[in-house]
Amino acid sequence: MCEFCLKHGEGRKWYLEAKNYSEDLLSDLRRRKFIADFASDVDTIRAGAEKMKLLDRVPGFVRRVLSWGVSRRFKKMHFGQVVPIEDIERILGFTNSVVRVACICRYATRGVDARYCYGVSMGPDGGIFGNLVEAPDSSYLKGPDGTRMENLSKKEALELMHDHEREGLCHTVWTFITPFIGGICNCDRTDCMAMRATVGHGMRVMFRAEYVAETDPDRCTGCRACTRICQFGAMGFSAARKKVEIDPKRCFGCGSCRSVCPQQAIALRARRDVESAKNLW
Repeated sequence: MCEFCLKHGEGRKWYLEAKNYSEDLLSDLRRRKFIADFASDVDTIRAGAEKMKLLDRVPGFVRRVLSWGVSRRFKKMHFGQVVPIEDIERILGFTNSVVRVACICRYATRGVDARYCYGVSMGPDGGIFGNLVEAPDSSYLKGPDGTRMENLSKKEALELMHDHEREGLCHTVWTFITPFIGGICNCDRTDCMAMRATVGHGMRVMFRAEYVAETDPDRCTGCRACTRICQFGAMGFSAARKKVEIDPKRCFGCGSCRSVCPQQAIALRARRDVESAKNLW
């Protein structure tokens, strides 16, 4: 299991512990300010995207030191983990409200209102989190219909998550001063700052999932639909076998590949049971 499961989940999946979504944690004034600042500080995120472009130009040892420092800081403040749809459904099962808002990464990097982010709360009607993202200076959250956020039923939220998965997006949960989890995002490598940092630059700000995907060679027909949506470059096509194979060392275990497989030839295995991947986070 990842280190957060040991620190914040007592050896269980930390993001399935209701205490990490509690309104008691969210009532902390420092955390409330952090969320309010995060929801409104588009310029800082935009500047971070520009700085990230410079990473590949610095010497390797400097990049490694910088990456270690960034990861250490983010683990304390705003860290994520890839989560498959089954666990998203479990999270929605014990949280009490869901609000959908514009993704700040996509607004900062693309200037578009792409509503792929969800605030989850134990409180009713969006809880305290819903009130915080309504801050007057969070102008990017305002959608084309004039609303800042959309209150959703759990059923509506889950249906949208399935839609995002079929688009090839990867579900992730995020802390706002760890261990409080306040958000679920749906990420891709092109637009998501966290995925670009983690996968593209080796600057880890998110854990891999507790799972690894694998194909059933008896079911796989080699159509390669799954390879087109893998965000992590973990899938390859064997010309000799006419089958898709998954590299467990590259797989982040999101499970999105399953949603487009017409033969249902892909399944998730617990990461701890995959020898070559069990220590990769």
